[in-house]
Amino acid sequence: MCKIGIIGGGAAGFFAAIQCKLLNPETDVTILEKTSKVLAKVKISGGGRCNVTNVESDPVKLATKYPRGERQLKKAFRNFSTTDTIRFFEERGVPLVAQEDGCIFPVSQDSQSIIDCFLNECNRLNIEVKKNFRLDKIEQVSNGGFTLIAENANLFFDKVIICTGGAPKKSHLLWLEELNQPVIDPVPSLFTFNMPGNPITELQGSVVKHAITKIPGTKLTAEGPLLITHWGMSGPAILALSAWGARVLEEVGYEFKVTVNWTGIKNEEEIRTELKYCAEQNANKKLDKFGVFGLTQRLWSFLLDKFQVNKEKAWKELNKKEFNRLVNGLMNDEYPVSGKTTFKEEFVTAGGVDLSHVNVSNMESKIIPGLHFAGEILDIDGITGGFNFQAAWTTAYLAAKGAVS
Repeated sequence: MCKIGIIGGGAAGFFAAIQCKLLNPETDVTILEKTSKVLAKVKISGGGRCNVTNVESDPVKLATKYPRGERQLKKAFRNFSTTDTIRFFEERGVPLVAQEDGCIFPVSQDSQSIIDCFLNECNRLNIEVKKNFRLDKIEQVSNGGFTLIAENANLFFDKVIICTGGAPKKSHLLWLEELNQPVIDPVPSLFTFNMPGNPITELQGSVVKHAITKIPGTKLTAEGPLLITHWGMSGPAILALSAWGARVLEEVGYEFKVTVNWTGIKNEEEIRTELKYCAEQNANKKLDKFGVFGLTQRLWSFLLDKFQVNKEKAWKELNKKEFNRLVNGLMNDEYPVSGKTTFKEEFVTAGGVDLSHVNVSNMESKIIPGLHFAGEILDIDGITGGFNFQAAWTTAYLAAKGAVS
């Protein structure tokens, strides 16, 4: 009987363990978790609702949502994609629902539904879960297999799947480097922008449905909803920038500027046309009494002050200089950023096991036969929208398939 050890009791670890048993019921599978709790990140993800995947099912389009790992995931998603994820959960009594933005959640809107599904499957399939197993070292056995050495036990497995999640520092990956498995320095991804002391933070809670954001001096740009918080800016238009710019922003110490196009329209002429139409239709109304481009009253009033446009004027009194200042401001509003904050309680990193040394078809190390990887331990990360979980499900499935073969 083949013994498979799964290191890490998170999303990828549980999914890999379950897939091992589904693909080959004769295997002996054990999940090894270093803490006293399993699936902790699943519990808090999506604000406690767990955004399990996304409606995007085309492998090529799906792969474009990953700043790191896009090329490898194009192939991987052909073997296990979002439709497979949906089928897995719904066949096990966890109905899912899609939101307008494409994010898919349990109908229950409770991450406990996903946790219960995994725990029930482990119980049904006779998968052992060992908690408080703090791995110190992995030793290869000369005639095949691995010995996992911990303070309280030494365990032997024929195959091992590493699902330990993202590491905040490279020092946390030294145990892999000791195996000569190349890793890429981890840096934070998916974080919000801090703007300490900036007056815009007084508008906390304001949401812009469609904004375009850019980092001046780079090619980094993103678009989507933007949220103003008490510490700065968040929302998909910011989080996507943080993901795509993870390494660039780390290099400048998270001290940079971000420009915001509040209109969500890239064409300046369209913005001018919209403002002219607004001025004609509301000629006698005061500027601050009628917002544009769906902006909230508070934000619109704030922007008028920032762009030095007299908001007590009527629209018909807006002169050419003020009109041009308004257009430019709405398109290229700039804010200094000083620091970052982790998005909610969800820690995502860029970096980890170097994909060039992993066989993507089965997630097996090209250096150490029998050692597989799944989830955020790999140098794979996605933007928000269920993409990080989908990468975990896909890589876990492929690792399991490779381990049982």
